[in-house]
Amino acid sequence: MAVNPQEVFMTQENIYDNRELSWLKFNQRVLEEAQDNNVPLFERLRFVSIFCSNLDEFFMVRVGSLYDQMLVDPGKKENKTGLTSGEQLEKIAERVRELLVVKDSAFADIMKSLSPYAQYTKPSDLNGDDKLFMQLFFEREIMPLLSPGVIDKTHPFPFLKNRTVYIGALLHSKNSDSKKKSILGIVNAEAGRDFPRVIFLPGEKKRFLLCEDVILFFADMLFPNYYIENRCIFRVTRNADIDANEALYDHDMDFRNVMEELCKKRKKLTPVRCEFSYDASAELVKRMTGELELHQRYTYLQSCPLDMDFLGSLEDKLEENKELFYEPVSPQNSIMVNPYESMFTQLSQKDILLSYPYNKFKGFLTLLNEAADDPYVSSIKITLYRVARNSEIVSALIRAAENGKSVLALVELRARFDEENNIGWSKKMEEAGVKIIYGLDALKVHSKLLLITRKTGNSIKYFTQIGTGNYNEKTSKLYTDLTLMTSDKDIGADASMVFNALSLSSTVESTNQLLVAPRCLKSRIVEMIDTEITRGADGYIGIKMNSLTDKDIIDKLIEASCQGVKIELIIRGICCLIAGVKGYTENITVTSIVGRFLEHSRIYIFGKDERRKVYISSADFMTRNTERRVEVAVPLNDKAIADRAVGIFNDMLKDNVKARVQCNDGIYRHKERKEGEEPFEVHKEFYKQAYEEAEQAARLYKPPRQSFFTKIKNLFK
Repeated sequence: MAVNPQEVFMTQENIYDNRELSWLKFNQRVLEEAQDNNVPLFERLRFVSIFCSNLDEFFMVRVGSLYDQMLVDPGKKENKTGLTSGEQLEKIAERVRELLVVKDSAFADIMKSLSPYAQYTKPSDLNGDDKLFMQLFFEREIMPLLSPGVIDKTHPFPFLKNRTVYIGALLHSKNSDSKKKSILGIVNAEAGRDFPRVIFLPGEKKRFLLCEDVILFFADMLFPNYYIENRCIFRVTRNADIDANEALYDHDMDFRNVMEELCKKRKKLTPVRCEFSYDASAELVKRMTGELELHQRYTYLQSCPLDMDFLGSLEDKLEENKELFYEPVSPQNSIMVNPYESMFTQLSQKDILLSYPYNKFKGFLTLLNEAADDPYVSSIKITLYRVARNSEIVSALIRAAENGKSVLALVELRARFDEENNIGWSKKMEEAGVKIIYGLDALKVHSKLLLITRKTGNSIKYFTQIGTGNYNEKTSKLYTDLTLMTSDKDIGADASMVFNALSLSSTVESTNQLLVAPRCLKSRIVEMIDTEITRGADGYIGIKMNSLTDKDIIDKLIEASCQGVKIELIIRGICCLIAGVKGYTENITVTSIVGRFLEHSRIYIFGKDERRKVYISSADFMTRNTERRVEVAVPLNDKAIADRAVGIFNDMLKDNVKARVQCNDGIYRHKERKEGEEPFEVHKEFYKQAYEEAEQAARLYKPPRQSFFTKIKNLFK
C-alpha cells in the first residue's frame, strides 16, 4: 500500500530534515574529528580547517541562494519541512553560532596540546628581544606594503574582497572635538607574495605569530593622527551563487566568454556573512555591517583565526614530528591490473574495478595513455568536470589529438569554483586540436565517462570507463571513488549514444545498460524500488552516496519501508530522510562515515541473491543530480566485481570507529561497539587490504623475459 501523502505531510517534522540544517549536522561530524583525541594532533587541526572551508562554501553557495530567494520570493517554502528561506536563514544563523563556539574551543585545546611542538603566540604576550624582533619585522617587512584608509565624507567605503582578512578600527582624530563621531579605519591584512602569513620567532623553540595579529597590534602606527577606540580582525564572505542562465547570457556570445565574465562578477556579489575577532565592539560591528548593508544576524564573533590557510606553513616546520600526523599510506597496485600487459588486452578478457585512494590512479592513466599512442584507436571521448591543476589526463588527450586521433572533451565550465581552471584547460586543449564542447544550456554534465573506440581490420571495439568521481590525480589520493573499465559492447554502445546526444545539445531518452540522468536514471531507480516493494520483507535496498534530498525518491523509500523492505543507507553528508520513525522509516538505517578520507563513491544495490542488481554512479539522489544534470550509473555485470562493490558496502556498515548512526530524532551518534567487539575502522581496513593485494600482485605478475639484444637496447635508451 502506498504512503498517504497527506499523512506524510502531517508527520513531516518527524520523517524529513531540512537540507541546510542536515548539512550543518554533517559539518558538525567533521568538527567532531577535531575533538577526537584518537586522531593525531595536527590532523585534528586540519579538521578545524576543513570545517571552516566547508562553512565558507556553505555561506557562499547555499546561504547565498537562500538570501537571493528571500529577496525575490520570501513566501516560498521548501518541500520537506515547509520552511521559508527567511526561516531557514534564521535557523542556520542560530546553529552556526553554536558550532563556532565548539570550533573555537577545539582550536584552543589543539593549540595548547601542540605548544610543545609549535606555540601560537599573540603579540601582546611578547616582551624583550621577541617584542623588538616583532616590531622591527613589522616596520621593515610589513608596514611599507600596507595601505590603511579611513571612511569619511571624502573617502568612501572600499570594496572588500571575498574571504580576505582585514583590520577594522574605530578612530577618533587627535585634532578634532572629542564629541565628534568616530570614523572607520580599514587595512587589508592579506598575506601572500609580499609578506608571510606565518611569522616564526627566532630561537630553538618553534613559536609563531600570524601577520594579521601583528598588524592589529601595531595599528596605532598605521593611523598616527587618530586615537583607536576599538580594533579587530574581520572578514567578509560574499554570495558566489552565479547563474549562467541569468541576463548576462547571450546566445551570440561564446559560452566560455560568458563564464569568464560571470567569474569576474562573482567576486563582487552581495555580502552574506561578516566574521569578527572576539575583541570587536558592538559599535564597530554595527558600523561595519551598516556599511556592508548586512543584517547583524549574519555577523559572527570568534576567537579562532578567521582564515585557517596558515596550516601549510606550519606543517612544513613540523613534518619531522611523525606522531602529529596520520601514518603515511600510498595508493597501491590493484590485483586486477597486470602492469606488464596492455590494458586493451586485459579489458578484452575481463572488466576491471579500481577503488581510490587505495588503488593507484595509474591504472586508469595507463589506459588513456595507451589510447593516445595506439595506432588502432580512432577516437577518444570524455566528460571533464574537475581536473587537477597539472592534469596528466589533459596531457594525454592533447597528445592523442596531436597524434591525429579524433578527440572530443566535454568540459563543464560551470563546475563550481573550478570554472577558471576548466576555462584554461579548454583553451589549451582546443589549441592542440581537441574538439571542445561545453555541455547543455540548462544542464550541468557531471558524469565521469570515457569512451575509446578502437578499430582493427573490420572490427570496431569500445573500451569504456565510468566512475563515481575523480578525473583528478590529486583528489584521487584523498577521496574514495570507484571506477569501472570494461569492453562490454552494450555499455560502449550506450556511452556512444550519450556522447552523440551531448554533441547535438541533447540528452538520451532511453538506454540498454546505463542509467543516464535526467531522462532515464530517476525513473529506473523508482522502478527498482517498486520491484523491492513487491517483495515486502524479502526486499532489500542498499544505497551509498554523498547526499539524499530528492523528495520523490525519499517518499518511495518511505513507502518501501512501510512494506517491510530492509533499507540500508550510507550517506556521508546531507540526508533529508530521518530513519527509525515508527510506522514510516523503521526499516531504514542511515550511517555516515567521516574520517581520514572523504567518502565520495556511489553504490546502488537492489535485491538479494540471484535478483541482485549493483550499480556504481556519479549521481547522488539529489534533485539537481536526478533532474538537472547529466549523470551516469553503470551496472556491474561481472559477478566478482559486483561482489567486490557489495563487499565494500558491507564493510562500511561494519565500521564502529568513524561511523555515526542517525537516530530517529535526527541526531547522529557514534555507532556503539558491542561488548568484546574489536575496533573496525574501514579506511584503515581498506588500506590494509590494498597492501596485501599489492603483495599478491607482485607475486602474480612478473615482467616478461627480455632477450639479450633487448636488454642491450634498453641500456642505451
